[in-house]
Amino acid sequence: MKILVINAGSSSIKYQLIDMENETLLAKGQADRIGIEGGNFKQKVEGREDYKLDIFMKDHADAVKLVLDTLTSKENGVIASLSEISAVGHRVLHGGEKFSGSVIINEDVIAAIEECCELGPLHNPHNLTGIRACEKTMPGVPQVAVFDTGFHQTMPDYAYLYALPYEYYEKYRIRRYGFHGTSHRYVSMRAAALLGKDPANAEGLKVVTCHLGNGSSIAAVKDGKCYDTTMGLTPLEGIMMGTRCGSIDPAIVPLLMKKENLTPDQIDTIMNKKSGMLGITQKTSDNRDIEQAAKAGDARCQLVENMVVHQLTKYIGSYAAAMGGVDAITFAGGIGENNPHYRSRVAKNLEFMGVKIDEELNQKAMRGAAEVDISTPDSKVRVFVIPTNEELMIAKDTEELVAAL
Repeated sequence: MKILVINAGSSSIKYQLIDMENETLLAKGQADRIGIEGGNFKQKVEGREDYKLDIFMKDHADAVKLVLDTLTSKENGVIASLSEISAVGHRVLHGGEKFSGSVIINEDVIAAIEECCELGPLHNPHNLTGIRACEKTMPGVPQVAVFDTGFHQTMPDYAYLYALPYEYYEKYRIRRYGFHGTSHRYVSMRAAALLGKDPANAEGLKVVTCHLGNGSSIAAVKDGKCYDTTMGLTPLEGIMMGTRCGSIDPAIVPLLMKKENLTPDQIDTIMNKKSGMLGITQKTSDNRDIEQAAKAGDARCQLVENMVVHQLTKYIGSYAAAMGGVDAITFAGGIGENNPHYRSRVAKNLEFMGVKIDEELNQKAMRGAAEVDISTPDSKVRVFVIPTNEELMIAKDTEELVAAL
């Protein structure tokens, strides 16, 4: 069974075609600047030169057609015809309380995703656009929605509720939802396997998973299920990120609105797009640039690194306490997989918990490499670098659901 995985953004579509018989990545690519002049398209196939194209795509349906045409073309394709694609798996940001797992898409599911647009205004409408584009260009092919929030629906009420008047939860479903759930699920399952446990029955296992990138979140995974996570009603809460402020005193919001004469939309933009690493450095949100500048003595970049390390230490330690211990800590995502500096400093801070890492292994563990246990033999807590694979997780869910039709 070949599965097409789609991740639709506001003006882009990322995709992968995976052969589930041996979980082989056949092709991956991205269509950028959809509906905008200067559009471009790129596809990567192992062992071939990248196929690149400058092209105007009027809408997402146009972009999906380009994806399908490229996958089946004689020159650049990897399949003979569209009939080889058995199903499409879509990443959908927000499923609210409606979905605790992945589902076959039908009209009721589409309506439910639309209802959650208020909770995920920056993502859900575009996820729906991708779904509708695939319906138009691939009629009759089963489609599956895989929700970023789904994995976190196992959190107990005392972990997901905010201490606001309860009526706001009843009326508006104001609560912690969590995100990056597909990544946290994949990484926690791989950690269980590396610890010799059945990922489908991880009873007694306590893992803290750190998904660190331009957007970052941490999750406490107990018995194979999410127990708590740092992101909340939206992806803004939790650890500081590339352009997001993370958790702050809520009173800062009305204070700045009054002082700076800001509208709700303006303060939202500041917290989501002008804060975090970019807000502190006033130069960049790219952690690679920050790391280089910090080594060169840039005080603001050094401050960012100190803040990230402090927050990582704090969240990992608190989740270990909340679960009554921790068996493993995992690092994934662009920063988690590529930044041994953060891993080293956090491990040093957690030595009181019995965390010890092999610095030589830590320095070698990088993105694209194999899963690595960077802890020492005598460490009481295993520390893993596990390259996340959200697309494969989406494809697995899609295969399972479609096979049951």
